[in-house]
Amino acid sequence: MELNEILNVYGRRVAAGDWRDYAIDMGREAAVFSVFRRASEVPIYRIEKSPKLARKQGAYSVITATGLILKRGHELARVLSVFDKGMQLVE
Repeated sequence: MELNEILNVYGRRVAAGDWRDYAIDMGREAAVFSVFRRASEVPIYRIEKSPKLARKQGAYSVITATGLILKRGHELARVLSVFDKGMQLVE
């Protein structure tokens, strides 16, 4: 279910020409879905689920390539809504 929500956002952004590739990493502390503009670059966004933060700020977060946390929360759909606001990456 969570992956479906993320892939829906990813599909919309690929169709818009913003994103090109992704990677999924499962670690002991967190699960990470990384988004790339090109396959040879560093990820422009990371969507992370960290269960140890579930009772505090929320398990889900969207993080930029520079480490800036754009949104964090308890509900994935609300955290992913940060991408629905016409965000543009400034280089």
